Parts: sequence; structure tokens; C-alpha cells
Amino acid sequence: MSERVAVRKTYKLFVGGKFPRSESGRSYLVQSGGSVTANVAFASRKDARDAVVAARAATTGWAGATAYNRGQILYRAAEMLEGRREQFVALGIPGDEVDAATDRWVWYAGWSDKLPQVYGGANPVAGPYFNLSAPEPTGVVAVVAPAAPALLGLVSVIAPAIVSGNTVVVAASPTEPLAAVTLAEVLATADLPAGVVNILTGHIEQTVPTLAGHMDVNAIDLTGVADAGLATNLEAKAAENLKRVIRPVATDHDWYADPGLARMTALLETKTVWHPKGG
Repeated sequence: MSERVAVRKTYKLFVGGKFPRSESGRSYLVQSGGSVTANVAFASRKDARDAVVAARAATTGWAGATAYNRGQILYRAAEMLEGRREQFVALGIPGDEVDAATDRWVWYAGWSDKLPQVYGGANPVAGPYFNLSAPEPTGVVAVVAPAAPALLGLVSVIAPAIVSGNTVVVAASPTEPLAAVTLAEVLATADLPAGVVNILTGHIEQTVPTLAGHMDVNAIDLTGVADAGLATNLEAKAAENLKRVIRPVATDHDWYADPGLARMTALLETKTVWHPKGG
């Protein structure tokens, strides 16, 4: 009997809750764990624009959901990731990293209904007024995922953006895309509304400049951009519509440490309301 030829999996993009092929028709070969070989879609500038459209369409419903409901969905993502632990390990991701990524979803899920209480509240003012500040999502956030740790780093940049009601377009690491495309399969079955998370694979030089200069993107997280020159160019593009920019200074970030609130609060707007008191 002749040796069987394995059926190589072809991973697609994750846009608007669906798994479309890249409009470019291109893909590239990746290996992970020393034995897993697959084709991954090579996203184009058109794919990036389509992802922004999907993210924008999802903003109203996701931002309008209750904090409790968003927390439930993030917790559901943790449940689904826990159930697929061995699948991620088979991709070459260490088991302790998968566990940490699962715990990270749970951690941010717990903050969903507490963030408004910590970051908002009543302000003391002179005069017969109530003055209340409340956090609101920034809108559509473009995120460049770090290459390592492939899964934990990815979850650590997605979860803080969406927990408060933002939607995201993620440019996955071109060298470690299998964690991202497999996470997309997790999110597709985790009750997450279509368009809240959109994942693009391929070279970031192809897609991220489009996201940085896109007038319907409100913020960009450059965590996964290792090239200082490229990061500077992206910041310049982002300035065209006054995007918020997250550009970490440290290159040796400890992704296993307590993440703190900085990533969540960096992607919030604060609305302050004045209301007269009865005399």
C-alpha cells in the first residue's frame, strides 16, 4: 500500500464572524511545533479595509451590550480555549502558556462590570450639580499582535480592547500565525458577535499601514511592531485622524505578569455629564 499523502489544512481569515479567503488568493506555508505544516491566508489591503467595515458594523451592538453580558462572552472564550488545550499544545504552544491564556480571558471577564466603577464615578463640584464621569469605548482598534508568546500575547492584546466595548482588527504575527487562526475558531464558537474580533494573517507591512491610515479606525496598538522605523511611520499615519496610539517602550515585557489596567484604560473615552440638583 502506498504511503498516504496528508491533507494539509488551509487556514483562512476571520472577518465579520466568517472565514473568508483572502481576496488576493494568496497563501503561505507555515510550520509550528516542528511537525505541523499548513497554508495560511496572505491578507491584502482590501482584506484590511473589509475587516474595518466589519468591526465598525459591530461597534453599536457590542458597546451597547451590558458589561455583564460582555463578561459572560469572555468567560465563554476561556471555556472554549480550555476545551481545546491539547489542540494548541499540538501546535507547539507550551501547556503552561495555554493555561495562562485561558486564565487571562477569565481575568478580563471579571473586570467587565468593575471597570466603570473603578474608572468612572461622581466628581465633587462647586454648585448645585451632579457631575458624573463614565468610561466609554474608543471604537475600532487595530492591534498588531506580538510574535511571542504567540497565544498569551495575542489574548493579552485582544481581551483588554474588547472587554470595554471596543471592536478590533488584529494583524497576527506573520511568523506565528497558527495560534491566531486557531483562536479565531475558538472565538467563532464562543458567542462573540460577528465583527467584534477580526483576524488578518500575512505580512504586517501589507496590512498595518492601511489600518494605521484608515479614517474609520480610532486607535492602534503597535505592540507587535519590532521595527522602530516602521512603528514611527505608522504613528505618523495614525496622526492623520488623531488615533490613539499604544506603542510600548519595553521590548522585554513579561506577558505572564499581572497585566494591570493600563491596556484597558488606554482604549477608553471618558464622558462627563452635568445635571442640576433640586434646591
